[in-house]
Amino acid sequence: MKIVFINTVYKTGSTGKITAALSELARTEGFEAYVAYGRGAAPSDHYSYKIGNPIDFLAHVLVNFFQGKSGFGSKSVTRRFLRWLDEIRPDVLHLHNLHGFYIHAGMLFDYIKSHNIPVIWTLHDCWPMTGQCAFFDYADCDKWQSACHDCPIYRTEYPYSLFKDNSRRNYIDKKNIFSGVRDMMIVTPSKWMADIVKRSYLKDYPVKIIHNGVDLSLFKPVPSSSAPCSRKVILGVANVWERRKGLKYFLELADVLDAASYHIVLIGVNRKQQRYIQKKYAGSVTALTRTSNQEELVQWYNRAYVYVNPTLEDNFPTTNLEALACGTPVITFNTGGSSESITDQCGITVEKGNTEQLKKAILSLENRPDITSSSCREQALLFDKETKFLEYIELYHSYC
Repeated sequence: MKIVFINTVYKTGSTGKITAALSELARTEGFEAYVAYGRGAAPSDHYSYKIGNPIDFLAHVLVNFFQGKSGFGSKSVTRRFLRWLDEIRPDVLHLHNLHGFYIHAGMLFDYIKSHNIPVIWTLHDCWPMTGQCAFFDYADCDKWQSACHDCPIYRTEYPYSLFKDNSRRNYIDKKNIFSGVRDMMIVTPSKWMADIVKRSYLKDYPVKIIHNGVDLSLFKPVPSSSAPCSRKVILGVANVWERRKGLKYFLELADVLDAASYHIVLIGVNRKQQRYIQKKYAGSVTALTRTSNQEELVQWYNRAYVYVNPTLEDNFPTTNLEALACGTPVITFNTGGSSESITDQCGITVEKGNTEQLKKAILSLENRPDITSSSCREQALLFDKETKFLEYIELYHSYC
């Protein structure tokens, strides 16, 4: 059986790594698996196909900037990609992120419907169900449940339609495009996302929850390679510290926590954020740019007293799982699916946007003997990547 995976990136970022790992496992299990991706570098081999290119990417971005049409550019590269699909003749398409300025969603779904190709679609965010945004909860917007219009964040949040709010037209078009597929299974990494799907125009499709997994052979308790720190390390990690990820709450914590007892370490900041933090919060916050060295990240998780994830909206963040797998407790806001991996024995969930509760939760850990490294690791065992990916393999087998 032939499976074609489609995602914005391949082997990079969280969704790209998931896509790569699933395709490799599928081949190991005897499937003929291919990956089509839109951006970035990846090994050129028989099993991969790059849909986009830098010029097309820029053109698609400009289409969105001026017309608000994310996901509706890239016609020429999509046309070539569909000709490639004609050659492959897949039995199943496993879709991941279709946004990211590399493919025309309408052309893809027209092809799917005309060829009656079964589809598995893993939703990593809410973009397929809105007229504009990838996340809406932190903006307190529920227009997606009826019909998007007058988008409150179209200029300020990804995918940044700077000159036109096209959310109403996009909503109508996406509803028409994504409806009517004869055989499509929606997969969500969280119960929260599954509930969103059931209240959206995708509600008529079956929904299966497969949680994200963590590599327990990599993320695990290890001896520290650094000298013991006299202060307790509060760790935060993000690929991009956009507003949704909650950088402001770490800076607010830096103002209210005792700098002699606690030190905040942030991984993934950009250069501008790093310069600002180093200037204003020197001594209380260490700001590091993004690292691709997983072993280095494991060391930071192990050095941390607590991992804090003040995300204002997330699907099922793998950083929570990585921290738990290293034996580090997690404190997060009760928002999206971030709290779904947390129990009373491995962390604390607090009210969204409440810095005072974050502070109290951090201080309270000293009086929580029930939250231990072993209890955190035990919780992470429920999200073993190999076990979670095998649930996808079972799903693939159901199409044989």
